[in-house]
Amino acid sequence: MLHKYWLGIKTEHPIHNRLNTNIIMIQFLLKTMVTAFAVLIASYLLSGVYIDSTLTAILVAIVLGLLNSFVRPILIVLTIPITIFSLGLFLLVINVLMVKWAADIVSGFKVNGWWPALWFSIIVSLVTSFIDGLIKRNTPTEQEEEA
Repeated sequence: MLHKYWLGIKTEHPIHNRLNTNIIMIQFLLKTMVTAFAVLIASYLLSGVYIDSTLTAILVAIVLGLLNSFVRPILIVLTIPITIFSLGLFLLVINVLMVKWAADIVSGFKVNGWWPALWFSIIVSLVTSFIDGLIKRNTPTEQEEEA
């Protein structure tokens, strides 16, 4: 009987699928915590943004993640002409809308005005990118693991 690997067909053992699922969940939780930390930093730095608790920051991170995953792409496609005409600056308006909608959805998260929402989105983006860069920099790549 020929083994499936000998035929060039890769099948994974069910335990590998569970490990991959666990890794994905850990990455999701880590990304959510990083975003929640960025939300807390942004609310500390900006006077027009208020967050009641750490749990609220985690909820804001989850809601922003869902809005950015499902609603933002639709808005980007619908506003392509305006985005092209404004040389991409309209994407900032979409970011502000995401923050304002998250403030409407999550009780305990308040954003007073468009400018604080704009600065909030910029600060959260910068802090999240910085921390993600630190995490990826300290994580071994596949090539390093094979060596």
